Amino acid sequence: MGVRTVTRVHRLSAISSSRILVAAVVLAVSAPVGTLSPGPVPSSAAAPAPVADTQRGQVPALRVRTVVRGLQHPWDVQQAPGGRLLVSERDRARISVVRNGKRRTLADLSRLVWVSGETGLMSLAVDAGSRTLWACHGSARGGTHVQVSRWRVDRRWTRLSGRRTLLTGLPSTSGRHGGCRLMLDRGSDALYVGTGDAAVGTNPRTLDSLGGKVLRVHRRTGAPVPGNPFAEASTARRFVWTYGHRNVQGLAQRDDGSVWSVEHGSDRDDEVNLLVAGGDYGWNPVPGYDESVPMTDQSLPGEQQDAAWSSGTPTIATSSAAWVRGSQWGALEGTLAVAALKGSEVLFLRFDAGGGLVSVARPPRLQRLGRLRSITSARNGDLLVTTDNGARDRVVRVSPR
Repeated sequence: MGVRTVTRVHRLSAISSSRILVAAVVLAVSAPVGTLSPGPVPSSAAAPAPVADTQRGQVPALRVRTVVRGLQHPWDVQQAPGGRLLVSERDRARISVVRNGKRRTLADLSRLVWVSGETGLMSLAVDAGSRTLWACHGSARGGTHVQVSRWRVDRRWTRLSGRRTLLTGLPSTSGRHGGCRLMLDRGSDALYVGTGDAAVGTNPRTLDSLGGKVLRVHRRTGAPVPGNPFAEASTARRFVWTYGHRNVQGLAQRDDGSVWSVEHGSDRDDEVNLLVAGGDYGWNPVPGYDESVPMTDQSLPGEQQDAAWSSGTPTIATSSAAWVRGSQWGALEGTLAVAALKGSEVLFLRFDAGGGLVSVARPPRLQRLGRLRSITSARNGDLLVTTDNGARDRVVRVSPR
């Protein structure tokens, strides 16, 4: 699917879901195998009655296997050829290759990466065919900020070379709200970049700031992608796809081409958003950095895009997402798996074709791993998950039994 087609899907999907916050139906999964059933509506829901779950069925028992241990704050996990996995560690600024349970260092980037608070070596993206690797990381070169770098990988996946700075100047102050999630578009040469607002109130809705945005750039050149809402501008806004975000740490592309984001709320309302080109998602914590304002402030001028799902109060610190693929998943096939740090769980959210929320499932088996940072869909349909407990962290593989 080309860039123009993807854009059209976004716009059509958003028409049916824009400005409607659908209340979540919490599906209590009381055992590893069971039938999905409706539960209570979250306290934040002030919206039409929830859509009935028409996709009830058996939730499979889940198998959780440890892939590698001994990590520290692993931020992302991505597949590479030959059964390899690539794992980034935020504070160590290290990319590891994991194969058959054994870990070796692909690259020590400690001289390149600026580490402070929530910022360090973060998201990875991998194109196995061209042996290209992208990473989003803090950088102290030219002032503390966040940037996206690109490398080539040798045939044996043992060495990086030819580093190029693809995108730079993503704002950062103390390291708080540094983002940063990468996602390769399946239908074009676009690379999506989810960013944080750096805890600066004016960044999210200032179009020439790259903070608090989802950006879209050419994966090889770093140029703005034709079809971006402001692609003809001469300033930084030419990279902007959506704006008005707080801290985007999850991006996932549905089979229909639509792109969804996951971001952290303040003391309420973590959000899952269906992205529409040029959309304003309503985070505007000014004057100063006033975190008491709504995540989606409908009192702002213009049109703000409501969340497809919101946590209400309290937040669970949603950190990443992946679409669940494969009939082996039973009633969970086609859901959006969302990992949570503070909540220490995985939510499986079902949305209809127009982006309306249908159901939420919370398997107890995935509530025993502690804080969860990244969730990725493997080629065979398994889910790869990184824990983020700070010590003795690991990567686990989740599959139906």
